[in-house]
Amino acid sequence: MNKVSFFRSIHVKFVIIYVLLILVAMQIIGVYFVRQLEETLRTNFQTALKERVNLLAYNVVEEMEKKRTEEDPILEEDIRKILRDFVSEDISEVRVIDSRSRKILGTSMLNQAVVGQRTTELRITQSINLEEDQSNILIDPQSGKRIWVLSTPIKSGGKVIGAIDLVAKIENVFVQMKTINKIFTTGTAIALGITAILGILLAQTITRPIADMKKQALAMAKGNFSRKVKVYGHDEIGTLAITFNNLTKKLQEAQAMTEGERRKLSSVLSYMTDGVIATDRKGRVILINEPAAEMLDVSRETVLSQPIVELLGLTDTNIFEDLLEEKDSLILDYSTKKEPYILRANFSVIQKETGFVNGLIAVLHDITDQEKIDAERREFVANVSHELRTPLTTMRSYLEALADGAWKDEEIAPNFLEVTRTETERMIRLVNALLQLSKMDSTDYHLSKEWVNFVEFFHRIIDRLEMAKEQNVSFKRLLPSHAIFVEIDEDKLTQVLYNIISNALKYSPEGGLVTFSITEEEDKITVSITDEGVGIPKENIGKIFDRFYRVDKARTRKLGGTGLGLAIAKEMVLAHDGAIWAKSEEGKGTQISFSLPYEQAEEEEWS
Repeated sequence: MNKVSFFRSIHVKFVIIYVLLILVAMQIIGVYFVRQLEETLRTNFQTALKERVNLLAYNVVEEMEKKRTEEDPILEEDIRKILRDFVSEDISEVRVIDSRSRKILGTSMLNQAVVGQRTTELRITQSINLEEDQSNILIDPQSGKRIWVLSTPIKSGGKVIGAIDLVAKIENVFVQMKTINKIFTTGTAIALGITAILGILLAQTITRPIADMKKQALAMAKGNFSRKVKVYGHDEIGTLAITFNNLTKKLQEAQAMTEGERRKLSSVLSYMTDGVIATDRKGRVILINEPAAEMLDVSRETVLSQPIVELLGLTDTNIFEDLLEEKDSLILDYSTKKEPYILRANFSVIQKETGFVNGLIAVLHDITDQEKIDAERREFVANVSHELRTPLTTMRSYLEALADGAWKDEEIAPNFLEVTRTETERMIRLVNALLQLSKMDSTDYHLSKEWVNFVEFFHRIIDRLEMAKEQNVSFKRLLPSHAIFVEIDEDKLTQVLYNIISNALKYSPEGGLVTFSITEEEDKITVSITDEGVGIPKENIGKIFDRFYRVDKARTRKLGGTGLGLAIAKEMVLAHDGAIWAKSEEGKGTQISFSLPYEQAEEEEWS
């Protein structure tokens, strides 16, 4: 780049203009212009600082609204960098305050201890609340010189999100005026005209290219790199304009490349349902996406630079080099006594073209539900096999005995045939229950709902069972006298009540009492059946609705139970958008309750 010649140097231009102004001003500027000049100097000083504060406010808004990642510095650090570049000789201090917390986000002072502290200064509060600038000229109690304080609100989208508090040294303006008052004692209208002409020439020569570059800088801050600065000459400002245009071009290319790569990576990580963790070549975490942080229940900021074997809880069994050589998946079992939690981790090595290991990628999958389903399937198959094997073994034994000649014995043969028939009916009940559960599990399961007076419906069920019961058990009804209309599948709810009441009768002692009740609430009704049986242990109460679960297996089989009655009842109640639960106390009895959706308005319409 060509060197600027001496006569084209901006320094020479400034010297020549200043000499002309001094020579003319000493002769023609009078006392009549001093007051106006004082006001102009003070206004120019304040206006210039306000323009800089407006530019600072724009940059601060960009940082406060910027979406940050783990690689970005914290907000206070970015604001500190902006303020450091903003400070000049005329500025003593500038601070940025958050509007909601009134906390100081940054200061230009070397002492950063005030950052994070809450400010209660009146002008800052008025600036934020009134949404307008608050300025004043004060006397600095330390130096005794005049200072200009300015508090201006930071707005974004029409809302105030903060404030900028500025302390500037305005004493220089008054010092200049005092010097001018001593030097310039007279003035005329001609001096005003000449000074104005020279001021215009100076403004046109210097401020036009600077203003153009300012507009370009603002456009770049908004992401517009297409605009170019016009070159007005070949002095330092012209050279600066050419350099500015070259910088704009390079920034545009770099920004486009960086933004493209950032969007690709961000898009991939954001839309992945699996957890992803990336490490450096030493095994320290450098990236972790949100699903991985949620799976491991950690904060993304705290795990950065942490060894991956420590993050995954593998310090006792593996080192980082083991993971680099791991070809198969690792199962990470984080289960507790209360609930299971299992993850599967797959590892992929990041290698350069030279084969040098540059890091590791770990992909986490939550397989808790899959493992739970596999365990339930194995348990279900085992239970079905056991339930079918028991009656089949009994039947085979009795049939073999009959085949060996026991059929000829008139006393033994009928008993053997009765046992065989009983076990056959038990198998039929078991298979029917399994078929019903399978049908309810299928996606094409539908309910045939209709509006039913549930109180009357419940009475009919109780009447049937009371007439058919063989035990010496009394029934007690605590049912409302008015009608309660609920939309249900009558056949399905009949089976639910039969299953629950049958269980209550089976486990009730001789002379016991079974109580039936309905509780009416705002959006549901609760149906309860309470017996006075042996009760259920506290640790087993949550399992009684599982398939094939029995508290007392020997007694249940003796009474002909399949272990599916309450499981079927649960599925049918859930299909009605209700809930089912149990309460029990050992030695005192058990209460089985379920709820059904209920709308008071519907009941009023029926009545």
